[in-house]
Amino acid sequence: MRQSIRRPLLAITTLLTLAAPAAASAAPANLAVQQVSRMDTPWWHRRFAEKQAAIAAGRYDLVWLGDSITQNWERTGPEPWRDFAPVWQRFYGDRHAINLGFKGDSTCHVLWRLAHGELDFRTPPRLFVIMIGANNFGHVHTDAARTYPGITRIVDAIHTRFPTTQVLLLAVLPSIRSAWVSANTRQLNTMLEADIRQGRPWLHVQDVGAAVETHGAPDPSRFLDPHLTPPDPPLHPTAAAQEEIARMIEPTVAAILGDHRHK
Repeated sequence: MRQSIRRPLLAITTLLTLAAPAAASAAPANLAVQQVSRMDTPWWHRRFAEKQAAIAAGRYDLVWLGDSITQNWERTGPEPWRDFAPVWQRFYGDRHAINLGFKGDSTCHVLWRLAHGELDFRTPPRLFVIMIGANNFGHVHTDAARTYPGITRIVDAIHTRFPTTQVLLLAVLPSIRSAWVSANTRQLNTMLEADIRQGRPWLHVQDVGAAVETHGAPDPSRFLDPHLTPPDPPLHPTAAAQEEIARMIEPTVAAILGDHRHK
């Protein structure tokens, strides 16, 4: 009786022992390349629905796609450091542009949005401007090596849907959050500059970090976060710094859209 019970127990123990190393060595899933919804967040849900309605109703040549830095284009002061909307109007108001920026989004949330309606334009846009990745180094906490394939999936999803559309990918802006964030920002931008354009002639990459830097280092005065009450770590450009970003990319934007340079 004892032997008949002991043999199966030994067999099970052996199987668990053999399986344990494989389970322990299995790499965790890379969240940066998954599709993750935020529809359970009320304001995000509302904004997504509003943007879906706008996509269905309009014609767009230029699409800004990203996180809160992109969403900030819709802010209207009253303080000068967060009065972004006039700059957007000057650079993009006559260009059939739409703002698809969502505060707090990382690559996984953008991938969900693209798969659930944010590529359902009636006609192919001529240009996507993408700024994403800063939040991967925040609450999602995926490092540069894991964030990079999330970004490649985003640009490739756009190209698969719209083969004639050009994509302008902006490097992740420097910030003043932590040494880990700064190191991964530099590493990711180096990877983007060195590799992501290979085999993607429709993709343009531009580093606009100088808009928030002085002498090659992030300048707190060029971020709006220190103006907040209470202040936050410098991450989001002021309206003036974001205007500088618009100026920096304007030659590429104007060339792709085939119109005059805006100032």
